[in-house]
Amino acid sequence: MEETELTSSSRFKRICVFCGSQSGRKSSYQDAAVQLGKELVERRIDLVYGGGSVGLMGLVSQAVHDGGRHVLGFALSLLKILLLQLTGETVGEVKTVSNMHQRKAEMARKADAFIALPGGYGTLEELLEVITWAQLGIHHKPVGLLNVEGYYNSLLSFIDKAVDEGFISPAARRIIVSAPTPKQLVRQLEEYVPEYDEVTSKLLWENQ
Repeated sequence: MEETELTSSSRFKRICVFCGSQSGRKSSYQDAAVQLGKELVERRIDLVYGGGSVGLMGLVSQAVHDGGRHVLGFALSLLKILLLQLTGETVGEVKTVSNMHQRKAEMARKADAFIALPGGYGTLEELLEVITWAQLGIHHKPVGLLNVEGYYNSLLSFIDKAVDEGFISPAARRIIVSAPTPKQLVRQLEEYVPEYDEVTSKLLWENQ
């Protein structure tokens, strides 16, 4: 009963955040990570993430932890050891996984929605995979881009080009929710209703 009351302010119990182990050159990226953490706390949403304690990962996880919400990180066995040696204990609960595939699958299973902060190759890889899973019908969870100061404008332009050239359907394009601030993005994710393309594969998440 108590947990239901605590999470009643949002349709999401947990959101998975993809972000970099670097902080980026602009302080606005770091500010956005902290603001996102505070927004999750305000809406009583727990955090699922990659288990790092440095860069934007460290900022968002610390903000959620400081606000009293549960933080669940998934780290590779070697990565967990290196993080402990380099940066000290990661906040919240950390579960060890054996490989990257298991890491991403577990993060996705535990989350009700996904948000990508600015990041590099790893962030893009995680983001594009959950978008592809949504396109295939493996899940119907909202996917959001926190487009801080237009960081993801070039990516969105590329995707729009792919739609124009017939490689991505308009329905699949609408899988991606984008906003410049955490508050606006989470609100749009709350309002998201998935569309179903006529060619979407009817795949079951549990079978993947």
